[in-house]
Amino acid sequence: MVNECKIEQAVLSIIEAIGEDPKREGLAGTPRRIAEMYAELFMGIGADPREELVVGFEEGHHEMVILKDIPFYSMCEHHLLPFYGVAHIGYIPKGRVVGASKLARVVEILSKRPQIQERLTTQIAETIVEALEPDGVAVVIQAEHMCMTIRGVKKPGANIITSATRGLFRTKSATRSEFMSLVQGR
Repeated sequence: MVNECKIEQAVLSIIEAIGEDPKREGLAGTPRRIAEMYAELFMGIGADPREELVVGFEEGHHEMVILKDIPFYSMCEHHLLPFYGVAHIGYIPKGRVVGASKLARVVEILSKRPQIQERLTTQIAETIVEALEPDGVAVVIQAEHMCMTIRGVKKPGANIITSATRGLFRTKSATRSEFMSLVQGR
């Protein structure tokens, strides 16, 4: 649970530390607004994304299921700056499928924590493996990191791509290639 009062006090201290007047009209409500924003941005802390995958349907489906271009926004834990992009998820069910929105909710919950992209990718894959026990899972994330765009190296437009494969996606190159081909739109 996010402690909004502590965040407000911390932001007030930051405003003072940069030499600004926290009582100035434009800044007077900023500590409260940032506290509310952080509560929203970090709502995934303490939430169990596997709970989103509990309700499923026995459809006898054993072929690849892909949900691609799932937008997400997360916060880099190193600089508390956003990184954002899209996630692509594929899984091969053992007959049981889940609603597409459930996969998107897994991404939402896990991205709403202090994160690094590599961990986020792995956590999405592991959550699906644990909850659905499919024959395979593949996750690819492409994201732009503000910590690389507005500070440091300052390279806007540069994207990081990460992947995690489990089961048949890891052991069968043809399965992995089919997933990548469908995700890339070829």
